[in-house]
Amino acid sequence: MILFLHHRYRTAGGEERAVEDLLWLVRERLGEDAELLERDSAVLGRSRAAVGMLAGGLRPDEVGRAVRRTGARIVHAHNLHPTLGWRALAAAREAGARVVLHLHQYRLVCAIGVCFRDGEECTRCHGRNTLPGVALNCRGSRAEAAAYGAGLALWQRRLTGLADVCMGPCGFAGARLQALGAPLGETFVVPHVIREFAAGPAPGDGGHALVTARLAPEKGIDTAIGACQIAGMPLVIAGDGPERARLQAVAAGGTTTAPVTFAGQVSAGELTQLRAGARLALVPSRSAETFGLAAAEAMAAGLPVAASRVGALPELVPGEWLVPPGDAPALAAAITRLGDDQAGGAGRAAGARAIELARAATAPEVVAPALASVYARAMAGQAGATSPAA
Repeated sequence: MILFLHHRYRTAGGEERAVEDLLWLVRERLGEDAELLERDSAVLGRSRAAVGMLAGGLRPDEVGRAVRRTGARIVHAHNLHPTLGWRALAAAREAGARVVLHLHQYRLVCAIGVCFRDGEECTRCHGRNTLPGVALNCRGSRAEAAAYGAGLALWQRRLTGLADVCMGPCGFAGARLQALGAPLGETFVVPHVIREFAAGPAPGDGGHALVTARLAPEKGIDTAIGACQIAGMPLVIAGDGPERARLQAVAAGGTTTAPVTFAGQVSAGELTQLRAGARLALVPSRSAETFGLAAAEAMAAGLPVAASRVGALPELVPGEWLVPPGDAPALAAAITRLGDDQAGGAGRAAGARAIELARAATAPEVVAPALASVYARAMAGQAGATSPAA
């Protein structure tokens, strides 16, 4: 029995999908029972969140009871902030479970988890020195920034010290955390899993480029808008977030020959239709992605992906499909190159290659053994598993 722990973010994103897909993988491919104990920041008041950060977690007895009730041998911990914290892991161990700590972002050191602010990457916080994030008010609230900064500094080492094994979705993420001074030993790679792959390249009948992302500054969506206007290709943006109004204003000032459609949050079925009609997908991130789930999912659907050469994206996306982050002309050239005649010829070959690369990295038959190895190492009490990330 594997018990997953996860504190959902105020705005759901890729990490929530990754948790759901790993639950599926454990049940369907590892043949083991799995259960999720989650809390939700969307219904948590800011004052309560601050108390949780400063205390190192709230109500750890809930975790201990869940371990004893389910007989969980492993607690697989994802996001623990703000109210699970190190106390949840201590309760799990006291109840007899081993602990696997899954590092999806840089939240051990960075209060906002993405190491990005003011339009560029930011690695000012280092180890237990989280004062830059407090001084710069990275959380958007002075009180919240102070609570997160203090909580990270106070409990960082205790939290990681309770893990039998630490894992992340890519090699870059582990190396970045080491560079940030996170108190980690070896961190091991288990990629996100994708459940289904297209039988062949997407037909590209609609002829648009597709961005699937939270509308936040680090996602570089304004670069995608500018690039599509240069390339003369319509753009569809699936997702929502704090940047929507600004991005709509940017799009409104562009050309009518390359319209931009804001589809908002879409269902899985609607996203499948958007991908089926797209000529290619764009992942124009400006921050150091810890995996690039949007790129992997688009590639699994048979779409070539023009993406930024940043973070973990070069581990998944071919080098000739990558461009410097924030460079709209370079992205426009990639759009033209990959998008030409997607309905046949070279474009179809690019789509087929996308499926092949996504399958090699994220297929269940690839990820399941890697995850099983992590669990085996945790049960053996060894600090290591699968391929080292750093």
